[in-house]
Amino acid sequence: MLKELLAKDKKLSVIGLGYVGLPIALEFARKMSVIGFDIKEERVELMRQGIDPSNELEAEAFNGCDITYTSNAADLKEANFHVVAVPTPINNHNLPDLTPLLSATRAVGKALKKGDYVVFESTVYPGCTEDDCVPILEEESGLKLNIDFKVGFSPERINPGDKEHTLTKILKIVSGSDDESARVIEEVYASIITAGIHKASSIKVAEAAKIIENTQRDVNIALMNELSLIFDRMDINTFEVLEAAGTKWNFLRFFPGLVGGHCIGVDPYYLTYKANELGYHSKIITGGRFINDSMGGYVAKTVVKKMISNGNKINGAKVLIMGATFKENVSDIRNSKVADVVNELKSFSIQVDVVDPHASSDELKHEYGYGLIDKVTEKYNAVIVAVNHDEYIKLDEDYFKSIMVDEGVFVDVKGIYRNKINDLTYWSL
Repeated sequence: MLKELLAKDKKLSVIGLGYVGLPIALEFARKMSVIGFDIKEERVELMRQGIDPSNELEAEAFNGCDITYTSNAADLKEANFHVVAVPTPINNHNLPDLTPLLSATRAVGKALKKGDYVVFESTVYPGCTEDDCVPILEEESGLKLNIDFKVGFSPERINPGDKEHTLTKILKIVSGSDDESARVIEEVYASIITAGIHKASSIKVAEAAKIIENTQRDVNIALMNELSLIFDRMDINTFEVLEAAGTKWNFLRFFPGLVGGHCIGVDPYYLTYKANELGYHSKIITGGRFINDSMGGYVAKTVVKKMISNGNKINGAKVLIMGATFKENVSDIRNSKVADVVNELKSFSIQVDVVDPHASSDELKHEYGYGLIDKVTEKYNAVIVAVNHDEYIKLDEDYFKSIMVDEGVFVDVKGIYRNKINDLTYWSL
């Protein structure tokens, strides 16, 4: 398969051209002929112009790539090796929403031919590829797994905003439905991944490995957030405690904060869903999720208490939130917990303004019901720096004093201004 792909006798397709799919498609397209498929024609048109709709890749990333962008699923029939990289979100009840994945699987199934390969990169619970996706591929194609076609799972490890740990520099996990498929999939990915390949013993092992990467981070951050809740009652700064504890060689460096995004705040729910299905109710994972999901409301309520303590009238007070994305220096607003802060403050009849140099106001309105203001012109009763964008790190206390009332409260969620604020009432997690 690899030899034919490199000779361009066969084509590779990538289904889903978002944060995960587009970098994969472009990297393969530097060596092979690639079909890039996305259901949104407006995104496809931007990519044809060399523009990344997710604002992660520079224009140069599109140079020298043999890739055809399409929103027509029929074009997938031209490919023999398919990579599925669509989102796997959760619904309003924190349950897995497999709609995008199963829809993409049906599209691939309709295009499937004898000898083809399908590799899933979308994060799922262990067993999903073989129990949920393979039956659809067989039904739509009329073919049989490991007789007519092969499947594999190779979990994505894209970290939005990270310019150091990019696709080719991150060790890749691969797996296959049998020994032959695992070997072929390993060879194909090894053609672009310089960091190396880890071949998992089964698809389920690869699925489980991905899901616990983010579950581990989620639980550790939840511990830091719980420590913050405790230390705040003791009038101790959590970041100072972590700085001191971090002097021990084996102390793990995790910090409190608002946990959102498409991975850490989502993946654990896939694991607990499957665990519940098997009759086991997780304690630690669900406990961590509860803490992290409640932190936005906690930040907002604490701000209100601080404002009251400083003599501010709450009804009609004005609060500025700086940062709306799920993490610093990205435009991604998926599952951003800043929305929880906004909604909780508004429940107190507080006027909330939001600024962010990276986020789209239209996307925020569509997703959360609020947009961005163009520029700061008010005097605020409180300012909350919720996301540590580079543009905010250079700001000093004089700037914040200029946009706040005398009795205002300055909230530094992730502690980047610690020991730099002297005159304002200061609080951080």
